[in-house]
Amino acid sequence: MNHRVFSLAFLVVILGGLIGLAQTQVNKDVASRASHDYSELNKSPAKARNRLNPFQNDPDSVAAGQLLFEDHCTECHGTTGEGGKKGPNLRAPEVQNATDGTLFWLLTNGVAWRGMPVWSRLPEAQRWQLVRYVKSLGIRDGLKPDPKP
Repeated sequence: MNHRVFSLAFLVVILGGLIGLAQTQVNKDVASRASHDYSELNKSPAKARNRLNPFQNDPDSVAAGQLLFEDHCTECHGTTGEGGKKGPNLRAPEVQNATDGTLFWLLTNGVAWRGMPVWSRLPEAQRWQLVRYVKSLGIRDGLKPDPKP
């Protein structure tokens, strides 16, 4: 009898700890999202917003963009693009719903006051490939499972 009570108490403690860890991660995801400002996306001029990605129908551009992302962006935006202390979640609806032209403009001009470098020295084709990769990530806000298999 005591063994059963002890086992049940142990199970309750373990489950409580796991639930607490899960809640902590959700709280971190929400806090991370709240700490990032997506307002720079609204500052792109209409001419930039309306630019079309010349690599839109190039299947190899996503893979090329991923390599560039791994080299230049993961330090701030994380390996999966879900953000970190330095860079916002690139899977957020604000980013994923932005036009390719807006993202290209942002890459080209950077966001100096937020610490994002200007990437205008990166060849134009590579910036468009980065846009293709970022858009391929899809929306994920840290609270919902990834819709991609």
